[in-house]
Amino acid sequence: MPTKSYLDQQQVSAILDAAEREATGNNFAVTIAVADDGGYLLGLRRLDGAAPFSAEVAAAKARAAAIGRKETQVFEDMINNGRNAFISAPMQGLMSGGLPIRIDGQVAGSVGVSGVKPEQDIQVARAGVTAVA
Repeated sequence: MPTKSYLDQQQVSAILDAAEREATGNNFAVTIAVADDGGYLLGLRRLDGAAPFSAEVAAAKARAAAIGRKETQVFEDMINNGRNAFISAPMQGLMSGGLPIRIDGQVAGSVGVSGVKPEQDIQVARAGVTAVA
């Protein structure tokens, strides 16, 4: 019988904690979202000073990374490099800062970060991913 990797609450907490350490260590006011492999939120942490809007954007990035099975930077690059039709894809959060989390080669969930420059969002998201991958 096939088995499926997934994120449990202990892992979700570890991802949020690691990403928060990275963000606070760099004085980044961000929101960090963790989603399951279907893009549904498992955890959200909006740090002090993060804009309210960043919560919605972080969740959208996490969802896009989970259901797209790719880093959201890939989608942003596609659009920026002329594949404008992709803007009409039925997804939001198609910008840098969302990363899938792979466990045993399968997407088990994702993390999305919003609130600072794109490369800083990615930096915080990667710190979260390394907590479980």
